[in-house]
This record gives sequence, C-alpha cells and structure tokens, in this order.
Amino acid sequence: MSARELVVLGTASQVPTRHRNHNGYLLRWDGQGILFDPGEGTQRQMLRAGVAAHDIDRICVTHFHGDHSLGLAGVIQRINLDRVPHPVTAHYPASGQHFFERLRYATAYRETVRITEAPVAADGVLATTDAYTLHSFRLSHPVESYGYRLTEPDGRRMVPTLLAAHGIQGPDVGRIRREGSLGGVPLDAVSEHRPGQRFAFVMDTRLCDGVYGLAEGCDLLVIESTFLDEDLALATDHGHLTAGQAGRVAAEAGVRHLVLTHFSQRYDDPELFAVQARAAGFEGGLTVAQDLTVVPVPTRHH
Repeated sequence: MSARELVVLGTASQVPTRHRNHNGYLLRWDGQGILFDPGEGTQRQMLRAGVAAHDIDRICVTHFHGDHSLGLAGVIQRINLDRVPHPVTAHYPASGQHFFERLRYATAYRETVRITEAPVAADGVLATTDAYTLHSFRLSHPVESYGYRLTEPDGRRMVPTLLAAHGIQGPDVGRIRREGSLGGVPLDAVSEHRPGQRFAFVMDTRLCDGVYGLAEGCDLLVIESTFLDEDLALATDHGHLTAGQAGRVAAEAGVRHLVLTHFSQRYDDPELFAVQARAAGFEGGLTVAQDLTVVPVPTRHH
C-alpha cells in the first residue's frame, strides 16, 4: 500500500516568521495527494519537502484569508507549467468564488491542465473515491470556513486462525476475499470487521459542532491552536482555538494522533502548546508541527 502521511509545508498564522512559513499541508493517501490551505511560499516549501506539482490531485481551501490561500496563484500556475497529466479538483467556500477566480487568474499563463472548480456551500459529501469519502463541515470564523474529513471505506481483515480452521490457504485467500464465499464458507467466517481510517483538517474556527464532527474517531487530526489558553478571550474574539481547546476536543473525540499547528507569532516556545493540550486530557500521539515535518497516519488497529 502507498504511504499515508501528512507533509507539513507551513505552520504560521497571519504572518510568516523566520522559522515558520504560511500554511500549507499535503496529505498523501494511497497514491493520491490532497493539498490543504496553500499560503504564500507554498511552492518553495514543496520544493524543500520533496513534493512535486504532479503529487497534487485535489486542493482544499478552508477559507479565503490570505495566510490560507495566497499561495493558490503560484501552485495553480505550477500545476500548469509542469503539465500535470491528471485533472485536479479544487474545493473552497462557494461564497469566495470571486477570490478563487482572482487567484486562479492573478497573472497571465498558459492553461494546460483541467482544474475542476467544486465549491462548498454546505455540510456533506464532496467526493467519493475507492480510497476515501471526502466530507465538509461548516466552521465558525469571521468569514465562511469549512473543515474537511477523509473517511476510508470499512473493510474486512482476514484472520489467520480462522482461515486455517477452514483449510483456506494460498490463492484461495484472495478468492474468498474477492468472491465473498468459497466452498460454502462465507467471508464473515474467516475475517473480522476493519473500520476505515479517518483524517480531518480543522483550521480557523471557534469551538462549534463542526469541530467535533470533524474530529470524531480520527486516526489523525490536524487542528489549529493559534493561541495559548491564557489568551482564550482573544482566541474567541478572532475566531480561533487555544491549545487546551484543541486537546480537549481530541480527547473527547477519541483521536489517536493530534497535530497542533497555525501558531501565533506572539509565542516563542512551541512546546507550551503540547503542555496545554496534555493538561486538557489528551493522551494519544501528539505532534507540535514544524515546517517540513512528516507525520505518518497511525497504523490501523489490530
């Protein structure tokens, strides 16, 4: 199976710093690549991270604040310059259609790639592929904003002891998986339910139902934690989360691995975000994102 991993291209909120580029995240999922929130400098960060334009199959923009979208112009032009051989689909809030068009056609270039515009106007299913279903959830921010969740279809896990008990081995294992039964033995008798993996991407938002809907049961949750808890009033006023809020959501939602990102430039010690997320009760895997970090999606439960 191809890698399932998150490549962090940028982690700053509002303005870049010496050590943090504007936002940008690429999710690799079974040979597909989904680029989330490309801010300024994303094209150069892709180069540094070993991400090619050919790796992008889908672009998901949560909202049209500059730190989440100003890189669209360069990324879209690079996709065309490199003549990416497959179509690319772009999702973004429908209310920002004019912003998307301005960024897509910010300067003159030759269009060589079919980019399908698929704006988001409500919660629901955006796309279904063999590898995942993509959902949108409305968030709470001063401008219209959506989070995104990928859900892998549930499947079956073959159980060696049950296969052996029914004398099924070799090529017959593949046959019963494909056909659903073999010699009167149903697939259910030699396998067990395997829940599909889940990934969610939550950017600029206050606490709201959408945050919990996105996070529920996630194997990997990428979530903004712009502020530390002592600045809760500031976070709420500007439509953001604190590290403690992010940690509490992850704990209550049963998240396996939490990635904190989108940090305000006012803080010098990023580890304080981890401390506050832990203090809020989160006990799973935890990454305080740095630019160019690669975070694997946790292996499936066995």
